[in-house]
Amino acid sequence: MKKNTLYRIYSGALIGLCLVPTVLMPFVKGDESKEKRALAELPKLKTAEGDFNINILSDLGDYFSEHFAFRQQLVTADGRIKTALTATSPNTDVIDGTDGWLYYSATLDDYLNINTMNARQISGICHDLRLVNDYCEQNGKTFIFTSVPNKNSLYPEHMPFNYVPADAPDNYELISAGLAGESFYLDMKAALAETGSSIPLYHATDTHWNNLGAYAGHCALMGALGRETCPADNWQLQPNGRLGDLAAMIYPSEDAKDTQVVSDTEFTYEYQGRFRALDDITINTTCESGEGSLLMYRDSFGEAILPFMAEQFASAEFSRITPYRLDEAMLGKGDTIIVELVERNLPRLASAAPLMPAPEAGEDAVFFTPSLYNGDAADISVYVGQSGSYTLITGALPESFFSGDDARVYLTAGGTTYEAFRASEYSDCGNGFSAYIPSDTEFDSIEIFTQCSDGRAVAVEVPADKFMRKEQ
Repeated sequence: MKKNTLYRIYSGALIGLCLVPTVLMPFVKGDESKEKRALAELPKLKTAEGDFNINILSDLGDYFSEHFAFRQQLVTADGRIKTALTATSPNTDVIDGTDGWLYYSATLDDYLNINTMNARQISGICHDLRLVNDYCEQNGKTFIFTSVPNKNSLYPEHMPFNYVPADAPDNYELISAGLAGESFYLDMKAALAETGSSIPLYHATDTHWNNLGAYAGHCALMGALGRETCPADNWQLQPNGRLGDLAAMIYPSEDAKDTQVVSDTEFTYEYQGRFRALDDITINTTCESGEGSLLMYRDSFGEAILPFMAEQFASAEFSRITPYRLDEAMLGKGDTIIVELVERNLPRLASAAPLMPAPEAGEDAVFFTPSLYNGDAADISVYVGQSGSYTLITGALPESFFSGDDARVYLTAGGTTYEAFRASEYSDCGNGFSAYIPSDTEFDSIEIFTQCSDGRAVAVEVPADKFMRKEQ
């Protein structure tokens, strides 16, 4: 009897313990902002079309698995145990490094030098950036492009030993080589490495650079522009100064703060319009002591650098809008145009052309005589759509249009020949093209032709009835 009673007590306690997360789910909620992702929503019995939701049970399972009581505490305990005992991360998005350093797994291909873009994609990206620079120069603007290196590119020593990079260049190195000598290109990795700082420029448990790293990036940008930098002295370590985004993903119940680096800089710039946070899509600033105007396209690395840049320009707009808008309306917002993009996102440049008018081929342009495409024009992907005051013509060409990796793509519409960007969302191998032409251009067909560096050229005429509609 005593033994059976113990069994019953044990079983009841175990069942009760298992029921706690469910029973307390409506009353105990975690901080969903630390998850860095959208959690499953409570499913409905009917779909948006009014039909019965046949996936209701699996949807409920997903909802429970992401919302049960004490979930973040249990995830944190699991994370601490695994990182301490096995030196592995319980979250596939986070790599557990040495000495408490964490890395973002989305940067692993760049670190290992694998799955890099092909030579034609690299050539196309460099070509497109040159077109942007030419357009800015023609309009009296200064253009700078830079890529902020991934944390493990600058600090590889804390990566796990079992990750061994291949003996090959990565995307950053390939693009840097392609833009070598270009005045508009700033090699941010080299600039940061040359600081020789004994204080790390990146957070140990976050994907981003710290304030000192952002300031080093600011100094490099201002140096490339030939301008004075924002004064910043007396840098000091501030323990628990920032919540590390990677730490929050594997230790969500902890207030896992990372060390920040702060200076005694007193900023005088002011925000204009509605300002919510540094991750706003658009932020405008003014500064009485600043000079000139800035339009800076940036990503999350732009948050820490924004104060230093805003302090040096009389007016500035910081934008996360993509594709980058360099049409007349936006170009008027800055005499300096900066595009900053983190290393892991460099492949995006091969799929999204900036929104700016396609340059017209001048009367002095010399073209090779093209041979006609011997295939069916219907096999060529041509998408046409409206984008503001432009008509966007984009698509992809067959391999037979190219020889080698360096080629230019032109198209003739309405009697005018334009040079196209090589970026396109419809190509994953570098064979794409995109051109924004005036929306009032009338054409019943377009002629597309390539001009390859070896003298080979191929042309095709695509009638309007073969166009596909591009949805905006």
